Amino acid sequence: MSFTDYTGTSSAPNFIGLQNYTSLFADSIFLKSLAVTTYYVVLSVPLALIGSLLLALLLNQRVRFLGVFRTIYYMPTVIAGVALSLLWQWIFNPDLGIANYILNLLHLPSLLWFQDESTVIPSFVLMSLWGLGGPMIVFLASLQGIPPELYEAASLDGSNGWHKFRYVTIPMISPAILLNLVTGVIGAFQIFVQGYVITQGGPNFASEFYVLYLFNNAFQYFKFGYAASQAWILFVIILALTIAMLQISRRLVYYEA
Repeated sequence: MSFTDYTGTSSAPNFIGLQNYTSLFADSIFLKSLAVTTYYVVLSVPLALIGSLLLALLLNQRVRFLGVFRTIYYMPTVIAGVALSLLWQWIFNPDLGIANYILNLLHLPSLLWFQDESTVIPSFVLMSLWGLGGPMIVFLASLQGIPPELYEAASLDGSNGWHKFRYVTIPMISPAILLNLVTGVIGAFQIFVQGYVITQGGPNFASEFYVLYLFNNAFQYFKFGYAASQAWILFVIILALTIAMLQISRRLVYYEA
């Protein structure tokens, strides 16, 4: 279908070769959507990795009501995307939202959040941190699989807390880091619901995410062949990044077996 001009309503697709692909790279909105999505990925994925790892380290301690805390931090991940988007749209409302209310209490200026080109993507990044419970569970399971004898041996060698984290914890959970990194990049490149519900790509295409533009081409402009070529380009981008991460990980990830 990516080699055709097809509206979804015509009797048969019209073969046009590579015209969809050449048109895409001359399409300023397509290039903007690719840049916007890349910006979001670069900001959100590292923050999600660090935040979920810190949460997992905290929830790996022996404290009272540990199961309750783990449940509380995981529960936001099961909220549906549309409901979550509406919730954050209210939180970041410039006039009535709780975010600006807290900023005002701290004597800081109010922000437009989703309504400003300079803050719309950071706002989506902050929103994405709501779902840290998923990667947190992976990290927590990995942390609980580390043999305690390794920490005991490190203590006998005079290691402090940072040395144990750097030379024991990180190498032993490196497969979990790789898993969360790969799935995080794949998921971030496919962000759609938040932009569709909250901003519809605005303001001035500042949140025109890649999959949102693909969706609009297919189901708003009825350019199914054009949208299919976008889908193939996204597939190639994600595949190339995944292969690159897996190749680099061969020298960085430790597998106990």
